[in-house]
Amino acid sequence: MIAFVLGLAVALALVALKTRYLGFAAQTPADYDGKGPAFDLRRHLDGPILCEGVIYGPTGRVVSRFTGDFLARWEGNTGTMAEEFRYDSGATQSRRWTFRLENDGSITADAPDLVGSGHGMQRGSGVNLRYRIRLPEDSGGHVLAVTDWMYLMENGAIVNRSQFRKFGFLVAELVATMRPKEAA
Repeated sequence: MIAFVLGLAVALALVALKTRYLGFAAQTPADYDGKGPAFDLRRHLDGPILCEGVIYGPTGRVVSRFTGDFLARWEGNTGTMAEEFRYDSGATQSRRWTFRLENDGSITADAPDLVGSGHGMQRGSGVNLRYRIRLPEDSGGHVLAVTDWMYLMENGAIVNRSQFRKFGFLVAELVATMRPKEAA
């Protein structure tokens, strides 16, 4: 029994190390320094935006598809973004973000379903944001740790990849695109 528990502990430690140092979470904003095009939230997340994406469950299978209409506005270094999502199940969801951007590129984000504030950084062509989100009660009401990475493409489209974790274990992943609604 002790060997089993020890083996399980070692396996979990290896998974945690791989996730932290070799996987998605190992990226840092500095990895995108000097890489273009330069991502500026105030410019690239402004006005009406169309979002389309999929959500993968823990087994890697698509569990949901969605579209979203966003409206983002900035006054100086403070921005708001209203999101209206439509899921393939027929469900809808709304969220309103408030972003504060500092001169060094650091970001603070707030939304009603966040537990505390989100924090991140824009550098080069990438934006990273980490936060804890409380799922709606009809989805279990769980609090998940989220890591968002957004990458600005040459044509102005944004590719978003997010991972959702509970107790350090991957429970969902999201991949989406965002682009100005007029270009859609």
